[in-house]
Order: sequence, then C-alpha cells, then structure tokens
Amino acid sequence: MIPLSMKHLRYFEALARHGHFGRAADDRAITQPALSMQIKELEELIGAPLVERATRQIRLTGLGEEFALRVREILRAVDELEDLARASQSPLIGRLRIGVIPTVAPYLLPRIIKELGHRYPALDLRPREAITGKLIDDLLEARLDTAIVALPVSEPALTEIALFKEEFVLVRPQDDAGKPVPSAEKLREMRLLLLEEGHCFRDQALSFCKMSPSVARDLMEGSSLSTLVQMVGAGIGVTLIPEMALPIETRSAPVSLARLPAPRPARTIGMIWRKSSPLAEQLQEISRIVRQIGQKQANPAASP
Repeated sequence: MIPLSMKHLRYFEALARHGHFGRAADDRAITQPALSMQIKELEELIGAPLVERATRQIRLTGLGEEFALRVREILRAVDELEDLARASQSPLIGRLRIGVIPTVAPYLLPRIIKELGHRYPALDLRPREAITGKLIDDLLEARLDTAIVALPVSEPALTEIALFKEEFVLVRPQDDAGKPVPSAEKLREMRLLLLEEGHCFRDQALSFCKMSPSVARDLMEGSSLSTLVQMVGAGIGVTLIPEMALPIETRSAPVSLARLPAPRPARTIGMIWRKSSPLAEQLQEISRIVRQIGQKQANPAASP
C-alpha cells in the first residue's frame, strides 16, 4: 500500500485552493495528468472521493472541505517547523518567500534581490507579486514568509513594520505643464485614470480625492501604472503615481509631473509577517535592509 505523503497533501491543497486542475498543476509545477493521478491516489488511500470533477472546474465533496481545512493546518505546522530550523541558522539560508504589491515590485524588488543576495549568498529568495488581499491570505496560510505592502493592513495575526513614506505625484499630458496644479476637489472634476479594483493604490487615490467607489466605477482603469502613464501621454486623462515609479514610468511618455498642494497624498510602505513566525528576528533584520533601499528609491534626486 502506498503511504500518505506530504506530496499528496500539497497537491490536494493546491487543487482545493484553485478549484481547477490546470491552475493547481501550474502552481505545483507539474503536469495536469500527474496532478490528477496524485489526487486519485490520495482518494484511494482515504477510501472516499474528495472532489467532484466537472469539465471546467472541480468542487470539493463534504469530506473534501473538511479534509482541506485539516491539510492546511498540517502544512502550516510543517512550514513553521522548517522556519524554526532556518531561524536557528545565521546568516539566513534556504528559502525565503516574499510577496510584493504590484505598485512596488517593479521599482523596489530588483534592488532588494541584489542586496539580499550579496549579504546572504545562501538565501533562496522566492518573490511573488500580487495584490494586498492575496498576499495577506498567503501569509496567514503560511504560503509566504513576509510581504511588502502599503500600511496599515490591520490584521491581528500579523506584525506590521513601517519602512518608509512616499508621496503621490500628479501625471498630466505634456501640454498641461504650465497650467495651475489642481486641488483634490478639482481632480474630482477631471478624467482621473485609476488602477483596477483590488489594488490598494487605487483606494488611496480615491481617498485623497474624496471619491466614492460607486463614482470610481465610471472612471477609466488600467492594469498597471505603466498603462496609466501611457494613457495620460496619449491625452486621455490624468493620474497619480507613487514617487518611486517616476524614473521608470515617465522616461518614455510625453507627460508632465506636478506636486499636489499640501497636504500632499502619500502612503506608508511596510513589511508584514505572521506574529507566530519563527523567522521574526531575521525578518526584522531584512526589514532594516529594505528600509534603507526604499528610502533612497522613494526620494529620487530628480524631482518634478
């Protein structure tokens, strides 16, 4: 008889999380037939079906739902045991799974990877870019060790460490360079380009302009800051972007930049991790390194 293995549990957890064999297979970096075979093998070991198979997606059976809850608890405990072993070794070695929100990742992550690789050659850094809600879920389920997000997240199970603040800058078409800088009230009357729903930066921009989500649904949206800036360059509207994005996103677009009137909109970037994480001491050290990098990146020498 084939014994129940951690491989079975991790494959089943991925399938339960994604609800789809193809996406779960991609998540675990195996083929879909191989994943299907592992799940079938697990069901034979259990002696009962765990999933209802359909053409486009799967549904967990009643037993499968309960099984998924227990499997997540087991995997979380196993991951924390691995963390405990790594925490006893200095300097950091082995896997470190770090999540980063999309409005930070392209501008900060390359420098973080380079610096941590220099300081901790044995560190296997595994970055993941996702919106804040997804990163928090993955942290709580121990699928990530830490994440860089905009604070606060106000999750009782997570430690929050503020790293640095950065202002938002108004991006307008090049022909608007000489025009007066609009107030928050005036921005509400302009065609404001925003990121899609789910991005915390979108919520921060709406908050500054004192605009309700219902009004925001009628505004134009983009999937990335790069898309928004290019749309502005095409004369479609105006947008706000964080300071650290300026050097990359505005270098090839015909746009003008302006500082908004005080109090200027800004955000606090920080690191979060589980309060129960055995890596807390090491993550504190990493947060100090990220703070130094971020403070330089969020305040570039060239200012509009």
